Amino acid sequence: MKAVSRRSFVGHAAAGIAVLASPSVSADAELFRPSDWKMGTFQSLLTQPFEAKQMFDVTAIDEGNALDHMVNSLNGLQVGFGVPASKIKIVGAFRGGASVLNFDDFAWEKFRLGELSKVDDPKTGKPATRNIYYPSAAGNPPKYTSTDPNDSASAMQDASIQALQGRGVQMLACHIAMEKYSGHIVKTLKLKQTEQEVFQDLTNHLNPGVIVVPSMVSAITMLQNKGQFAYTRN
Repeated sequence: MKAVSRRSFVGHAAAGIAVLASPSVSADAELFRPSDWKMGTFQSLLTQPFEAKQMFDVTAIDEGNALDHMVNSLNGLQVGFGVPASKIKIVGAFRGGASVLNFDDFAWEKFRLGELSKVDDPKTGKPATRNIYYPSAAGNPPKYTSTDPNDSASAMQDASIQALQGRGVQMLACHIAMEKYSGHIVKTLKLKQTEQEVFQDLTNHLNPGVIVVPSMVSAITMLQNKGQFAYTRN
């Protein structure tokens, strides 16, 4: 289902995934800064009436496999079970190593995210300086030449983040993971910027429509308990 070959994030060294999973946070990091969150939008997500609600807990890029699984779920619910597209809500909860999926091309280039996360651009064969998982091959905005769900030229076979958002998928970003990753970027790239400056840069360069939550593990709890979203781990 993938249009391009994607390198796994599994090779991310201890300096990468480990720093994101570590419970420690540097002294100048602000774990909880409500001004960065979009709690109103998140609360609305919890209370919207949908027939089918599913949340994907994504902790690693893994060649974008979680995006393919979201496509499969959408297609299965819509075509297989006959649930109208307007009655389906899928959430992508990106945390840990998968946090970089939420950042735009500016952030990927400035902070060498392809190099740090071991993701190569299939067009160059070199570390990606753009978010290769975001754009649709069908253009911006995507223009599809087929409505056949089995045709690779249809929206139902497009596993890009842009296409998934167009089908109503909501992406979430973890505030704490972003804070930790900011520290990792500063240390690894030996930047003169502070962790907070890098964090603000990342916050300003999230993909369109991404909701920042205080911590993903707590957001997952709310999605399951209050929103009654089915849990899927990727």
